[in-house]
Amino acid sequence: MRLFAEISYKGKHYHGWQKQPNAITVQSVTEKAFNVILRDAEFNCTGCGRTDTGVHAKQFYFHFETNEQIELDKFVYKVNTLLPEDIVVHRLIKVPEGSHSRFDADSRTYKYYIHQSKNPFLTDISYYNSRKLDLDAMNQACPWLFHYNDFTSFSKVNTETKTNNCVIKKAQWKIEGESIVFEITANRFLRNMVRAIVGTMIEVGLGKVTIDQFKKVIENKDRGEAGTSVPGHGLFLTNVSYPYIKD
Repeated sequence: MRLFAEISYKGKHYHGWQKQPNAITVQSVTEKAFNVILRDAEFNCTGCGRTDTGVHAKQFYFHFETNEQIELDKFVYKVNTLLPEDIVVHRLIKVPEGSHSRFDADSRTYKYYIHQSKNPFLTDISYYNSRKLDLDAMNQACPWLFHYNDFTSFSKVNTETKTNNCVIKKAQWKIEGESIVFEITANRFLRNMVRAIVGTMIEVGLGKVTIDQFKKVIENKDRGEAGTSVPGHGLFLTNVSYPYIKD
């Protein structure tokens, strides 16, 4: 039986989602809890993507196989008693055999949070940047992301991806409470892509990069021309969409 698990996690104490040698990750901690209940020492799961160190997820999916006949709601309750307070399983969903949490996703949405007044309650979940930003200019840059597919300029170098092409469907800056928020939706994302885009758009908002220069950054496909990546703790994966899963 193939199942999807929908989870949320706060990334502060983890080196991202994916298992790594000699590092605590969300995947390693989650698999350990599932191991206990399923009594399967070989249990492993496949995530819908990979988040970097410190990045959070309001919605994240992984898939796994089990031959056990389990009561889904009861299993969710039990596994949450074993997981730390910064990881929660919301539900398990039966899906067709062969369904894949990574490859079957229609789209993914990220939000990046910036606060401009010092606030200790936002320290772990938002990037403190007190410099005045021109949101109109930053929003003028957003539509240009729809005109391109190759985002090498915003990708971490030396990755194992076969292509740096992505289709961006939505990108905008807005105010939410006391935060400035960048929201972006695409069919897929490259490693470090959102943080590099935000860092470059901050340069636009500071008047250091014009809209034409922003376009050139994308066109030149050179990571060295883009802005510095913003810290991971302001970034949230907020939505992953599948054709066979309803919220």
